[in-house]
Amino acid sequence: MYDVVILTDNRYVNPTKNDWYIDQVLLEDQLLLDALTKKGLTVCKKDWAFKNFDWTSTKYAIFRSTWDYFERFDEFFIWLENTKNKTTFINSYEIINWNIDKHYLQDLIKNKVNISPTLFIEKGESNTLSALLQKTKWKEAVIKPAISGAARHTYRINTKNYKEYENIFRELIGKECVLFQEFMMNIETKGEISLIMIGGEYTHAVKKIAKKGDFRVQDDHGGTVEQYIATESEIEFAKNCLEKCPYSPIYARVDVVYDNYNKLSLSELELIEPELWFRNKPESAKLLAEVVFSLLSSK
Repeated sequence: MYDVVILTDNRYVNPTKNDWYIDQVLLEDQLLLDALTKKGLTVCKKDWAFKNFDWTSTKYAIFRSTWDYFERFDEFFIWLENTKNKTTFINSYEIINWNIDKHYLQDLIKNKVNISPTLFIEKGESNTLSALLQKTKWKEAVIKPAISGAARHTYRINTKNYKEYENIFRELIGKECVLFQEFMMNIETKGEISLIMIGGEYTHAVKKIAKKGDFRVQDDHGGTVEQYIATESEIEFAKNCLEKCPYSPIYARVDVVYDNYNKLSLSELELIEPELWFRNKPESAKLLAEVVFSLLSSK
């Protein structure tokens, strides 16, 4: 019987070939595994999609590096449903269901969280990028699916290039909901700030910067990361985002940018499997282990 299973994907279970990226993923998971073990817990690491594991044999399953589910959404949703009553997810099944679809932003907008102006183009609608640009009067916009990851089908649109993306947009809204958001110009100069929150408290932050000529800050697209000291106003903004969330996540990453009026704006509230950069502050892994230990102790 395990106290905790750390969830990963097959690429990060005993890889035969390593590179700098795999090494840092392994380090992140190991820091948490070590911290949990030092609390006296029985811990292992498993591919979430591993067919031969009995999920009733672990009290908790904590999502960490499950980064193949972006390409396996249907399989992932089935696994969630089949597993939710066999163990307890961290963060919870309810949080995952809420956070995996970017419609969650609507709840935060209603609760007065500043988010870039967003239109939700629902599946089956007959909108065009041309019509949306005319309607909003935005100089530039970004489109992205409501259920996505790693900047999948994320495109920067303007009045000069929109024709190149009309067919892609039409195909996307034929299959799924797509967000049409005003482009935040500061992403190119100030980057995106990620604030890591454990148990509702700020621990540390990083700044993600897109490569020259791009706007996507993810390392999948050449983005880079640097350590960052968050300001008091940025920390308060992140805490407010969590307070306005209908759930209380055990861990969170609050991704923020400065909007076109230089005000703090939430870009994403990452509650499922965000990278938390434990390697920048190992004490944060220990803090997460302490919170998990407290949950187990209270059972």
